[in-house]
Formats: sequence, structure tokens, C-alpha cells
Amino acid sequence: MTDLARPATPVDETSAGPAADVSAPRTPVAPRSHGARTVRAVLKHTMMIAASLAMIYPLLWMVVSSLRPNDEIFRNPSLFPLSFDIDNYVRGWSAQSFEFSHYLMNSTLLVVGCVIGNLFACTLTAYAFARLRFWGRNIAFAMMLMTLMLPIHVVIVPQYIMFSQTGWVNTMLPLILPKFLATDAFFVFLMVQFIRGIPRELDEAARIDGCGHFRIFFRIILPLMTPALATTTIFTFMWTWNDFFGSLIYLTTPDNFTVPLALKSFLDGQGTSDWGAMFAMSIVSLIPLFLVFLFGQRFLVKGFATTGIK
Repeated sequence: MTDLARPATPVDETSAGPAADVSAPRTPVAPRSHGARTVRAVLKHTMMIAASLAMIYPLLWMVVSSLRPNDEIFRNPSLFPLSFDIDNYVRGWSAQSFEFSHYLMNSTLLVVGCVIGNLFACTLTAYAFARLRFWGRNIAFAMMLMTLMLPIHVVIVPQYIMFSQTGWVNTMLPLILPKFLATDAFFVFLMVQFIRGIPRELDEAARIDGCGHFRIFFRIILPLMTPALATTTIFTFMWTWNDFFGSLIYLTTPDNFTVPLALKSFLDGQGTSDWGAMFAMSIVSLIPLFLVFLFGQRFLVKGFATTGIK
């Protein structure tokens, strides 16, 4: 009876455990203002559009200038021409010793040879560094990476002497043959990183089935290297198509000129330069680059994302 008459002891809310937090008042979080988010998004997109227009302005100006008469090109820096001159394209196509299609074909042959050379030599070299074990592999790989720091002006003189003694000057062999010797260390490094990401269990399973290194490379590794191969193809195409210095050193007669040398021929340091025709043919020469990058950009992004180069 005494226990039933005893008053109940009040419960200490501080020691009630997690259940006490359920009824505890919470400070409401003020929602972010929708107007502030809208203003921030508008400012961000405005700045991005302005930066994009600033970067693309030279290209747009060149496109517009290719449709202007020569006497108006440098007098009117705006993007709105006072008059159009389609004759720049007609005149520029046949203004040189050969039609401009001849120089486009020379550049195409050079690009195809360089692309095939890089795909052939760099893939084999990368497989050797990534999968084979041989004496001095790390030293050779480090020396290959060191060549990335050498500017082309350091090696151009001994290379020119060597190719001159073999009688290959004024041919495309000095520009194509080094690609078959895996001289582009950047692409070798890119493919080595990609191959290292391929599981070695695939190689071991193929070796159990009796495959050697060549069958493993051509049957297993090479089909999985599509992103890296696409990246190598795109960069080789762009760098070779735009190469002016190498073509200027080794190609001496107009029948072997590539597109950059043909465009330079429109400029005369002692006479009158045909700027309108040069701008018109510059636009024509940019079309292959634009198409290659347009259709290959997804492989380019995937290739960098899967090789650890970020």
C-alpha cells in the first residue's frame, strides 16, 4: 500500500535517450531564395557566353573576311561586311601553281601515312612497355618520357642532315617514316596507361588457350583499345594537318606543298598579298579538321577518361 501511494518520480528528460529528441523543437531552415538562384544562373551563363564569343571572334572574323574585298578586310573590323565578294573562293582555288585540291590531296596523303604509322608503332611499343618484362624496361620508358621535354628545334638539324644524305629531302618520307618508329612519345604513354587498365586475367586466360604475345595483342588487347586508338588518330590528324614547320623544312617545290605551305604562298612580303583568297582557302582547309573533331570528340573524351590523363 505504501508503494502505491508513493508519488511518481518525474522523468529526467535529459536522460530519456533518443526518444526525448523527437519532441525537441528544431530551428526551421530557411529555403534558398528562388530569385537568388535565378540571378546567379543568369550571370554565370552571361559570362560563359561572353567568353565564348571572345574566343570564337577571330574565327568568325576570318569567315566574314573571306567574303569581303581586299580593300575592306582591314578597314572594317566588325562582323557585318558592307559587301560580299564570293570571288575570293574562286580566285583562291586556282591562284597558285596548282589548284588548291592538289595541296589538299598532299596533306591527306601525309596525314594518312602519319596516322597509320602512329597506330602501328605506338600500339606495339605500348604493349611491350605495359605487358612484357625485359631488362632495362623502366629505364627505356623513362628515357622515352624525357623526349617529351625536347623541343623539335634541338633535333631538326641532325634529322635534316641524315635525311639529306639519304636523298629524301623534298619528299614526304622524312615526315612519315619517323611515325613508324614510335617517335611520338605522348601517344606511347597514353596507350601504356590504357593497357595497364586492362585486367591481366584476360592475358592469362588466353595464354592457357595457347596464345602467344602477338595473338594476345591482336585478339584481346587491340579490340579493347578503341578509345585510345581514336584519340591517337584525332590528335595525329590535327597536328599533321596543321604542321607548318616540318613541311617548310623538308618540302621545297610547289608540287609537294601541303595546305599550310600553300596558304603561306598567298602572302608576299615584297608585293601585294591576296588576303581575301588566303582567308577563303583557310576556311576550306578548316573543314576537314572540323568534321574529324565533330565526329570523333566522344571517342576523344572517352580516351582521356579511361587512361588516367585528367
